[in-house]
Amino acid sequence: MSQTPIALIGAGAMGGAIGERLVATGTALRVFDLNPARLEPLTELGATTCASAAEAATGARAVILSLNAPAIVRAAVFGPGGVAEGAAPGALIIDMSSIDPHATEALARDAAERGLRWVDSPLSGGAPKAAIGQLTLMQGGSPEDVTEAQQVLARVASNQTRMGEAGAGQTTKLINQILCGLNFLAVAEATALAEAAGVDATRIPQALAGGRADSAILQEYMPRFAARDYRPTGRIDNMVKDLNGAQDLARASHTPMPLTALCAEVHRLLTARGLGAEDQAALMEFFPNPLAKEPTR
Repeated sequence: MSQTPIALIGAGAMGGAIGERLVATGTALRVFDLNPARLEPLTELGATTCASAAEAATGARAVILSLNAPAIVRAAVFGPGGVAEGAAPGALIIDMSSIDPHATEALARDAAERGLRWVDSPLSGGAPKAAIGQLTLMQGGSPEDVTEAQQVLARVASNQTRMGEAGAGQTTKLINQILCGLNFLAVAEATALAEAAGVDATRIPQALAGGRADSAILQEYMPRFAARDYRPTGRIDNMVKDLNGAQDLARASHTPMPLTALCAEVHRLLTARGLGAEDQAALMEFFPNPLAKEPTR
């Protein structure tokens, strides 16, 4: 791959993992985040720290965004000191944030008016998969732009699929989140039942491996649910954001989604309890723990 640099805007848990993988595999990377402390691990690996998104985008063949709300994406690209101030005409913006499909369509139109190209490329797999280059990416944009984005992201992803024009990747991500959210909740509920019935929940993934109930979430998360291991890899409040987006899309298309509504309410309840920053494993807090000691009276 050409050593013309790539820019990365946003170095949180997900953006940081993407950046570390890119630098570790030989990509010349220019990085910016509003929180300078987030840039330190990338700088230590050899990335170039920049003082603004505009500076990071200057001279970059592509700009990757890893942010968490449409307003933040818009500000990072079109606001003062944003990507649009530094990017060359024809530069490719690859938005790996998970945001609203309609907002993405508007961002892509505004980028085109400024001579910039836009691909939405939300992901599945989280930081662990980014670290080993096995993210799953669902993408929206022109065929030519998506092909170029896939080349840029080849070192962090093992599965990349163009789903249609701008916004189609974000729509597919919402569908992904519906499936993940329901699976997380089902596995948590099954873990609670196993514990209440006296079965070792940590052995269930092995027992069900290869069967119809098997899934990546079952294999990874039932042991974590059983251990009440809440170390963050995917936050509860981020799932709320995505399930809210799915429900908005459902209302706009008059699509009934009763299971998604229930799943979203459980996640909102946990967020209201102050667990929004915890991992999906904190779903176990919705269920009574039969292994916990009885409270003293």
